[in-house]
Amino acid sequence: MEKTTDKPVMLIVDDVEINRVLLVQFFQREYVIIEAENGKEALEIMEHQPVNIVLLDLVMPEMDGYEALSILKRKERYASIPVIVMTAHNDGDSEARAMEMGAADFVTKPYNPIIVRCRVHNVMARLENEWRKLEQAAKDRQLVEMHRYIETDALTGLFNRETFYKRAASAMQKNQDKAYDIVYLDISCFKAINDLFHIETGNLILKTAAYYFMASVDEEDGVCGRVEADHFVICLPQEKLDIDTLIQGLDNTVQSLGISHNILFYAGIYPVNNVFLPVDQMCDRARMALNKIKGNYMTRYAYYDASMRDLMLQEQMIVRDMEFGLQEKQFTVYLQPIYNLHTGHIVSAEALVRWQHPTNGVITPGKFIPVFERNGFIVRLDRYVWERVCQILQEEKQKHGKVTPVSVNVSRLNFYNLDLLSFLTGLLEKYDLEPWMLKLEITESAYTDNPQQLIAVIGAFREHGFPVLMDDFGSGYSSLNMLKNLPVDTLKIDMGFVQELESSERASSIMKFILKLAEDLDMGVVVEGVETKAQLDLLAKIGCADIQGFYFSRPLPYENYMKLLDEDRKAQEAAGQ
Repeated sequence: MEKTTDKPVMLIVDDVEINRVLLVQFFQREYVIIEAENGKEALEIMEHQPVNIVLLDLVMPEMDGYEALSILKRKERYASIPVIVMTAHNDGDSEARAMEMGAADFVTKPYNPIIVRCRVHNVMARLENEWRKLEQAAKDRQLVEMHRYIETDALTGLFNRETFYKRAASAMQKNQDKAYDIVYLDISCFKAINDLFHIETGNLILKTAAYYFMASVDEEDGVCGRVEADHFVICLPQEKLDIDTLIQGLDNTVQSLGISHNILFYAGIYPVNNVFLPVDQMCDRARMALNKIKGNYMTRYAYYDASMRDLMLQEQMIVRDMEFGLQEKQFTVYLQPIYNLHTGHIVSAEALVRWQHPTNGVITPGKFIPVFERNGFIVRLDRYVWERVCQILQEEKQKHGKVTPVSVNVSRLNFYNLDLLSFLTGLLEKYDLEPWMLKLEITESAYTDNPQQLIAVIGAFREHGFPVLMDDFGSGYSSLNMLKNLPVDTLKIDMGFVQELESSERASSIMKFILKLAEDLDMGVVVEGVETKAQLDLLAKIGCADIQGFYFSRPLPYENYMKLLDEDRKAQEAAGQ
């Protein structure tokens, strides 16, 4: 039988027709009534017809009420349907047995209409109350889940940006007797990790770091969050912040993942001196401190100071104008010649870039290169410089029939581009050059990021005929193991060694050792940063040949460099060389 109205459905199960008739009279205005003569028939009806309440006689043929009740309460689909049992014998035992089996209530015959109606109404009222409680509990859980979804980062479970700001402000203002720090952390070259590995690996690193932060920060007076990508923030009382321990523990936790890449977190710290300053501004200041040292393998954290605001404004100008500057060719290639002490003539040059800003004048590389390395723009600038150098080489070749090789810097972010080699070989083809004419300089620090990849890329460079130089050798990362593995052609000695030659015998001894080692490994050596005659004499005495520095020439604009080359060629011709 199908339900035809919105009224609830009552199933009356009794083998005596007159009993069913009486009950139908009691409830026909409030319920859709279905009748069954025994328990078996009732169960068959319920297989196909939804029922809201059952009035069940205990004494019936074929299947009595006890058996039917037992089946109903065992089956999950029927267990929540209230069953009121009916019997002509109220001996106490029947009622107790039925109630123990799960009956909702008990009615005795002969029926008193008022009592029967009250008991049915009470049972249904209790059921409705239970449903309301369940519904409210479900709504409460949904509300909690909604708040969690709104307030937390889906990947890591940490507070998201806005919630962190709100919770951190509340914690600091609530505990104004405590001094707080804001710590801003991120991972060096995280984009490269995602490029080298599956994105799941990057996500695993982020979730592991988040787990460490949650375990390290006391929720009573500290807050941690993820503001974007690989950027995390922590608000913690200064008395509870041990930054060295925090970073060391983070290193150990991430290293336990066994990922074959050097994953380093850097931190900027802002000591809060006004708890009512907007937290987003506190985070910006902590991030300024982070940007000051990010990528520096010797320093993993820095504290904010007021001078950083000026640096931030400068960096904002650089980022704002970099795209237009590249389009308008404001970036100019300068060339610094490299001289050979034995011949006294130019043997090569290094290409350096200057920014001729229309309103701020010349911006030195020390100001814009670190910014470009952080935001990735260095890749495009490098390619611009490489092409400009190839144009210069082509012009020299067409004018003189010979070429003085020029070395160009290859920033470490370029090594993550799969088309790096094809781009360089494409430039040679475009400008009719040979690989030896374009030397490629890499830095020692690139080796620490991903040694195996760097070794493979350098090997590919050399297979295609490009000479490879290691720049800034001796600047703090050198190791014999690196020299053993890296197949470079030339070492460029860091100017720090040169500056100490006159005052340190140890520096002189190390320089001699490097020269002998390079000779044994069939590597060339170029010494950078030579500024005085005394330095030059010392280098000549210990056997250095190729020299670069202000003593011979500063980096020159293209026209001045070409003029210097012409003069040097004429001098060679006059000397019959």
